[in-house]
Amino acid sequence: MAAPDGPAPARGDRTAYAQLLEHAGRTTVALCAAPGTGEARLWGSGVLIAPGWVLTCAHVPVPHDGRRRGTGPDGVLGVAVGGRVLAGRLEYDLSRPAPEAGPAAARPDLALIRLLDPAVEHPCAWVSDQPAALLEDAYIFRGHDEHLASPQAATEAARERVLRESGRDNGAAAGPAGPADAFIAVRFGARDARGLQFGSDVRVTPGASGGPLVECDRGEVVGIVKGTHRQDHLGLAVPVTALRGLGPEHLVAGAEGLGPDPYHALMSAHDRWHWAGQDLGRGGGPTWFDAQHAIMSGRGRLWGVQERLQALDLLARLPAPRDPLVVEEAVGAALDRDGAYNGSGAWTLRTWRDGHGALYQGSDPYTELRAVVHYLRIVAQLTADRARDVPGEEAAAVREEAARLEEFVRAKAVVLRSQDRRMIGPVRRRPRSVLVEFEPLFFYDEAGRELFNWSVSEGYGRGRWLRVEVRESDGGVPFEQARDEVLRGLGARLLRADGEAGEGAPVRLEVAVPEGRWDTPAGGWEVAASTRRTAKGWPVGPRRPVVLRDQARRDEVDRAWLRRWQGITAARELHALRLPPDPPDAASPEALLRLLDGADDGTLPTLCHSVSDGIGREAVAIALDSGFPAGLWAAAGHGERACDAACAEFHRGIRKLLQGPGGVARLPDLVRELRAEAAGPAAVGTHWARDLVLLYDDPLDPLPQLFGDRPQVSPS
Repeated sequence: MAAPDGPAPARGDRTAYAQLLEHAGRTTVALCAAPGTGEARLWGSGVLIAPGWVLTCAHVPVPHDGRRRGTGPDGVLGVAVGGRVLAGRLEYDLSRPAPEAGPAAARPDLALIRLLDPAVEHPCAWVSDQPAALLEDAYIFRGHDEHLASPQAATEAARERVLRESGRDNGAAAGPAGPADAFIAVRFGARDARGLQFGSDVRVTPGASGGPLVECDRGEVVGIVKGTHRQDHLGLAVPVTALRGLGPEHLVAGAEGLGPDPYHALMSAHDRWHWAGQDLGRGGGPTWFDAQHAIMSGRGRLWGVQERLQALDLLARLPAPRDPLVVEEAVGAALDRDGAYNGSGAWTLRTWRDGHGALYQGSDPYTELRAVVHYLRIVAQLTADRARDVPGEEAAAVREEAARLEEFVRAKAVVLRSQDRRMIGPVRRRPRSVLVEFEPLFFYDEAGRELFNWSVSEGYGRGRWLRVEVRESDGGVPFEQARDEVLRGLGARLLRADGEAGEGAPVRLEVAVPEGRWDTPAGGWEVAASTRRTAKGWPVGPRRPVVLRDQARRDEVDRAWLRRWQGITAARELHALRLPPDPPDAASPEALLRLLDGADDGTLPTLCHSVSDGIGREAVAIALDSGFPAGLWAAAGHGERACDAACAEFHRGIRKLLQGPGGVARLPDLVRELRAEAAGPAAVGTHWARDLVLLYDDPLDPLPQLFGDRPQVSPS
């Protein structure tokens, strides 16, 4: 395990690099013919980067002319590691993507070899999560014949050589390299369009192709050696960031592979292996992380190798982002830039890990810490939102991992300045709904009209609301005026919420009204279809789910309401309960209560009567008091007269709507589809649904307190 921070080693102090180079030597392998063939000739080198996986250059197992080297049955080749020659097989060739991938597919000179025995334990090198630009202290490693006999001897010789040369001045040239040196010092290095160019004081011997280029100041593998010039000591390496181009199109025919997103799977295995190496009680001696810690401790960084190690392990447990642009946008937000991260080419950000690496901008330690904390907070929330409301154990596990990352972020954010904590805190989640709420003030104007205040909130589920617009005054306004004020900006508000929610169905419109306004035909409200000042208004109901909520249900969830909700969400099918029963003469409040109490879990109260007054209003009130969370009725229901043929058609339509399997969660979309059909030119038999009202009151997502002393629950 790593020791506490001490004095920072000076740049170029090779004694501090000895442990790192020892680890690098042990993870460098020699590639050769398959075990048992009797051929011991070295093809080239490779480096172990994840359990069972070797990264090398593609031309090592398959030369540029496309010829396969002498492999055993089924393409088996040899991987010399730990004093043994293990069986391996080429799985991914990034230089030769499948033809159907087209000219845009990545073609770096990289390949991945799988060890065929998954039980083999071996060390893994640390692969950088950021691009390398300039190299000041670096080494290239080479597998060779001595690895086939005694890799420990070669590694120990390399360690002794570093310690001998640590006594020289930093500017002195290293002594001549022998043919069996495990590594060669890089005198300089820089990136250009071809890759990482480097120079050394000695000629790089054959067999180095595919070996790692290790940058010692950060303690990372930054490149894979590709080749050298014959006449000088210049060489070329493929940046490890080119591995980001790995995709299913690079899978070799007949290989097993890593699934639909091999790059994410590979680097997740890499990061989780390194974190597991720090477990308490784990044997095996110092780790690669311990070597990094020895090099970088004491540099005054607030986000050090320990924080990075744990953060990348947490990120590795999350699903891959749906789109690389999401990663770029998160990086841009964390760096306080307008727009997304402007990376390009081989540095394009594919995974959350890549985004973490893009945050190292050479800034001061505090700015670096703030950017990383902000970025991780965004990732945690994006991941939680993606798995929100998704059933099943897999989604539940994702939510749990997102919560672990959130907890880690909160622990690291305590050292930030208060203004930075506030800035990072309200990272916006994807809204699932827009709520319009009308709050009665319980007094009236001179014309006898009841007065209201109103608000608009964005909903994020589980009672989390963010109020975005409020009309609050002591006097209030009549309901019709409040509605018109809301509608002036509602179209733009819904479009903005759709944009924040991302791809998929539009967000739901929820309208909370008090008793006496249950007949509000919100599905027929006309809202602007675009943000143009002269945009035409269209009915909202056919375009998005619209539901009504009871404004008096808030804060405290009673047991009957919760029980009814649990029952109707679990019900395999729904059926309508006509209220009041026909004929309604004997429908006393007591009789309605008995009828509702005896209803089963899949019951949905349904009314053709007016719900603004009379027996219809009383029936809805009793249903709500009995805990019913959902119901259907006509906004323009009839009064106290007897039901007629139109009522029969209405109830037949409701029964047809509820046919089929599924619980109440499907209702908002079913009603939207029905409204769209009723609004169309061929609305035969569905005209009755034009003013259909759906009550949908989820007790697990209670309404916010509109005007009160306690703060609202934000989505952060």
